[in-house]
Amino acid sequence: MIKEINGFNPNFREIICKNIKKYRKEQGLKLMDLAELLDISPDYLKRLESPSDMRKTCSLTLVYKLSLIFDKKTDDFFKE
Repeated sequence: MIKEINGFNPNFREIICKNIKKYRKEQGLKLMDLAELLDISPDYLKRLESPSDMRKTCSLTLVYKLSLIFDKKTDDFFKE
């Protein structure tokens, strides 16, 4: 049996989605501009920013790129 992981938040995906959108808006970047910087489609980014859209998930590589673009630590994306 696997022990419960202390501090695990099952809503972490929603938190990441909201933070991507929040940091993009703080930087004044349009969705299309950020998608171009990340070399992904605007539709893919739009789905990543939507916590209710479970079709897309964010890779560690993408989180790392976002952290560089937004000048944030990767763990900032997991904080509420």
